[in-house]
Amino acid sequence: MLDQYHSEPRLIRKYANRRMYDTHTSTHVNVNDIRQLVIDEIPFQVVDAKSGEDLTRSILLQIIQEAENDGEPIFSSDMLRGIIRFYGPLQGMLGSYLEQSIQTVVDLQTKATVQSSQAWSDFMHKQTPVTGDLMKDYMEQSKKLYQSTQSLFGLFGAPASSKAEGTDSEKNDDVK
Repeated sequence: MLDQYHSEPRLIRKYANRRMYDTHTSTHVNVNDIRQLVIDEIPFQVVDAKSGEDLTRSILLQIIQEAENDGEPIFSSDMLRGIIRFYGPLQGMLGSYLEQSIQTVVDLQTKATVQSSQAWSDFMHKQTPVTGDLMKDYMEQSKKLYQSTQSLFGLFGAPASSKAEGTDSEKNDDVK
């Protein structure tokens, strides 16, 4: 995916003092900034400022090494030994296999995210009328309960039929 403003990858120059400069943003960047470009799928290229040599792979390997040291590693020692053994005649085959495998996982993750989002959206869309009906029923029941409670305790006076006939206590007072 290319950056929306440029058709070419961002150019990042690495200087002898180990500092890197993003020519797109005109700022110095560090390895964490480069990692964020990878995560955001913004294409870039790191080149040696003096020689023009492409250093992108070495920076990406540095990012992987730091990530492997910081948390739970993806690559076990046995796996790394196996990868090292493949360098040589079978190198191209393993590289192609790993690249396709990782792309498959990325594609599956993307597809699962899209499907999950769509499933949640569909579920909520179907639940809205049901939830609305439940809330309407709840509100009606609450209103009836409130009105019944008000009548029971006479907070708003007795119902009209009771006022016309008088209450039992009023009738008893008249008899005495």
